[in-house]
Amino acid sequence: MSDEKKAPLDVTPYDRFGGEPFFHGLVSAFYARVAHDPVLRPMYPGADLAGAERRLRLFLMQYWGGPHTYDDERGHPRLRMRHAGFPIDSVARDRWLTLMHDAVVEQEMDAAAETELWAYLVGAAFAMQNIPDDAPPPNAMEATEVPK
Repeated sequence: MSDEKKAPLDVTPYDRFGGEPFFHGLVSAFYARVAHDPVLRPMYPGADLAGAERRLRLFLMQYWGGPHTYDDERGHPRLRMRHAGFPIDSVARDRWLTLMHDAVVEQEMDAAAETELWAYLVGAAFAMQNIPDDAPPPNAMEATEVPK
């Protein structure tokens, strides 16, 4: 089979979604929103979001069947471990999903591809939440006296 025409089974979601230009547009649109968001922006250290934007783009490209640059540069994604230092509660999770949803819609994907991508993004967002909804506030133990 020639390189010019891939068999349907060889076509990855990365290819179907539009390859690197698609992921560049998606992640750029997302971080343009994060830059001005009062919930998410404080979670990113420093003034420049370019590093975080690049890492997310490379991760998503690799996850969906594109180049393995993320692994080559950073090793296994270990997403839960890499996000453990950031307080991600349901408010932050839902805000991430709102901004990402707007970025996804902006890409004008076909419905099946959008559904496939969105299902993954929702699952990933819920998996990154590291503060349970019913958790006490971080300083609750300091404010509580133990009965004698």
